[in-house]
Amino acid sequence: MSQAETTILAPAPPPLPPSPIGGPAAWRGADMAARSDWIHHFTPADLEEIDTAVRAHIAAGREMAEISSTTFHLPRLGGLLARVLDDLLDGRGFMMLRGLPVGRYTTEEAAVAYLGIGSHIGSFRSQNAKGHLLGHVRNLGLDIRTPTVRYYQTDRALEYHTDSCDIVGLLCLKPSKSGGESRIVSSVTLHDEMLRRRPDLWRALFNAFPTDRRGEVPPGMLPWFEVPVFNWHAGHLTTIYSGQYIRSAQQNFPQARRLTEVEREALDYFDALTNDPTLNLSMEFLPGDIQLVHNHTVLHSRGDFEDWPEPERRRHLLRLWLAPKEARPLPPAFAQRYGSLTVGDRGGIVTRETTLKFVLQPQ
Repeated sequence: MSQAETTILAPAPPPLPPSPIGGPAAWRGADMAARSDWIHHFTPADLEEIDTAVRAHIAAGREMAEISSTTFHLPRLGGLLARVLDDLLDGRGFMMLRGLPVGRYTTEEAAVAYLGIGSHIGSFRSQNAKGHLLGHVRNLGLDIRTPTVRYYQTDRALEYHTDSCDIVGLLCLKPSKSGGESRIVSSVTLHDEMLRRRPDLWRALFNAFPTDRRGEVPPGMLPWFEVPVFNWHAGHLTTIYSGQYIRSAQQNFPQARRLTEVEREALDYFDALTNDPTLNLSMEFLPGDIQLVHNHTVLHSRGDFEDWPEPERRRHLLRLWLAPKEARPLPPAFAQRYGSLTVGDRGGIVTRETTLKFVLQPQ
């Protein structure tokens, strides 16, 4: 065929769900606020198992990299964590484990306990270009206008978003002086509400949106990635979203595709729905709380907060990004952000300079 005869084919339209999704992942915050079955209070027996496993790890002189569901033995609590994982992946998509005794633990002991519990959920993934497998969410006084600064390093509010992993966990070591409450919302509910109220804008969110990597660029990749907000794949609705970084990609990268007026309106409408108090759920972090969230079905955010003036009292959360071996298949477009799509070995951020490590202090 000559060049003149060559036909440029339009890209195939994305697969769309046949109807509203519904199901246990399509919850509403107002309903969840009236329930407590999403909170598990650690029992004395739970805590004794955790203490025993922490002592055994330290006595054996093991490194944090050696923590696994096999080495961190939880004969009774492990069964509960398996049920928690089932609910994360196929149920409501979030859980709170309450009462880890961080007040009597050293930072190392709290980290070991948290990593040990997390190892029963999934494998640890790198959370930034530095390769931190144990993340620290703390206000470092940095300026978000700096292209490589992330919102979790500041005291600024985070808009609703997902992280680049299957499961994200947060352990509260120290709360803020005021504010900083955690908020979550079901992305399945958001999808169904957009389909019902504004199907024109709903359809636009199945387009691929350029999203800023904030300087954390894997080898051979552009400084942004392009993935739809809503993805219908293998019978699942999978959502990936960071509106702040979609907008910063428009500002920082003239080469990135320009959003249409409908796409911009769709993002604004989506953001407005996330902030609907009947849809989202707000929760206060107490010391020792572990929040677990399924990124593919739940978005999370944080309010502005006021920190304590004393450095030793400042708000401090430990974070894990986890890849369960039982997780759902992901659409091919996620490879731009997740790297490998292999279940149990995917997600996280790896650049040419990344060296995987566990650190006990924010860096």
